[in-house]
Amino acid sequence: MPGWESVREFTLGNVERPATPTHNRVEWGPNAIRIPSGPKDERVLTACAYVGPDRTLYADAALTELLCRVLQLSEHAWSVEDAAGTELGTITRIPSARRLLRPNWRITQPGHPDILGRTEWLSGPPVRLAAKAASRLLVGVLDGLTGIGDEGGDQPTRPRTLEWRSANTLAMHSEGTNLITLHANWLDRRLPFAYSLLAE
Repeated sequence: MPGWESVREFTLGNVERPATPTHNRVEWGPNAIRIPSGPKDERVLTACAYVGPDRTLYADAALTELLCRVLQLSEHAWSVEDAAGTELGTITRIPSARRLLRPNWRITQPGHPDILGRTEWLSGPPVRLAAKAASRLLVGVLDGLTGIGDEGGDQPTRPRTLEWRSANTLAMHSEGTNLITLHANWLDRRLPFAYSLLAE
């Protein structure tokens, strides 16, 4: 099983092997943090941390080696603790002051700058934002900002894409819980794992 400490990309789910043109059936497994590997037509999603009850993650499928637990601190804030009860960091959902905008997220890890997760359309310098706007249709912008079609609509659900920046440096990128890519070497992987449990 791959070590969770060095994960670069992961997804959350119970699909071990998705259906592809060369493999026409889905193979299922326990709900877990999974590392994608192999070419597109031979993709395998290998478990590296297993989801337990009450927002816990374990290193083994038998759920005996606790990696971390997520404890709610308030309506919008959670603490992530290791097996010994030491706080690894916190995760905060930040409600938007604007009614149509969806909330942002913040991950804190002691000894490091906070990581702020924002919709990609709201991240980066003005020149970069202008380039993004010029490359996409207005419909895409509205969908990304307001989440039209995500809940209660007839349109298919699209995962929300967030850019997570720490001191103006890209630390993480997430497409819902479908694919989370980690860029910061110093980031304790258990924190983005915990975020995926909250965002699920």
